[in-house]
This record gives sequence, structure tokens and C-alpha cells, in this order.
Amino acid sequence: MLKVSEISILCGLICVFALASVVHCQTPAPDDGCAKLNDSCGTCIKNASCLWCNTDNTCKLYPVKHVIPQTTDCKLSAARWGVCWLNFEAMIISVSIIGGVLLIAITLCFCKCCGCCCFKKNNSKYLREEARLDRERQERQMRQDERRQDRQRKNDDIRRKYGLMGSNNQYQRFDDETA
Repeated sequence: MLKVSEISILCGLICVFALASVVHCQTPAPDDGCAKLNDSCGTCIKNASCLWCNTDNTCKLYPVKHVIPQTTDCKLSAARWGVCWLNFEAMIISVSIIGGVLLIAITLCFCKCCGCCCFKKNNSKYLREEARLDRERQERQMRQDERRQDRQRKNDDIRRKYGLMGSNNQYQRFDDETA
């Protein structure tokens, strides 16, 4: 579940992106005509409803019906809108890349905050690994105990064979009485 602080941060980020994307432009009415602004690119694009075409150096009315200017109006590589130094083709590419990166970043943040998808807090893998290691440790301990018992049994057999099994004093000193 999301904490209150995480929700407020997420809402704040969404509001910042929404406010940053709003652009306030003062545009004259389209009936003023963009044809009057054929002086230069700078004067043409001051009017947000106009589009500058570098191929024939004309200011044209932006084709609002199509959103993206068609090749009959002006080539995308020659069309300027908003700024003169950036053609429409590069603007479309850069805006789509920035939008894609933002979409991926927002999706990853959402997945990370909610704990869904690939960011699940899944400890079952570690629990299975730990159980396997415990099982192997117990098996090694059992084998070691069996080997210890076998060694003890062999040592007891050897002691019995040489008569060292029953006596408390395992070793006796040989004293040389002749000396």
C-alpha cells in the first residue's frame, strides 16, 4: 500500500508536470492572416497560429485539422513553428522521446511505489534458498556424525584387540628394576 507521504509526492509530481505542460500564448485571430507576416521566420512564428516554411520562405496558417503539417503544406524538415532554429521534424522526434522517457519514468515510479510488476518484494526465492542450505547443512552434519561413530567403533575394536578397553589406566610406565 502507498503511504500518505508517497501519495502526496506522486500527486505533487503529477501537478508539476501538468502545470509545466500548459503553455499560455497570445494568438491573434486567424483572420488577421499569416500572409501579412512574410517578412521573416521570427515575425511569422510570433503568431502561434502561423507556420513558417523554409522552402519558399512563406508564412502559412497552421493546419489545425491535421495537427501535424502535411507535405502538401510544407515539408516537415522545412517547417518551423514555435522557434526558428528547430524544424518540425526534429521537434516531433524530441517531444516523442521526452514523452516516452517521462512515461517510462512515471510507470517505473508507480511500479516501485505500489510494489507490483518486477519490483515485488518477493522473499520466497530467498526463503527457498535458505531452506535448501539448511537441509544441506543438516545432511553434512549427519554424515559427519556417522563417520565419527565409525571411527569410534574402529578405535574401540583396536583397543579391545590389544586389551586396552577395560582398564582405567590406559598406559603404564615400564620401570627397569635392574638398574
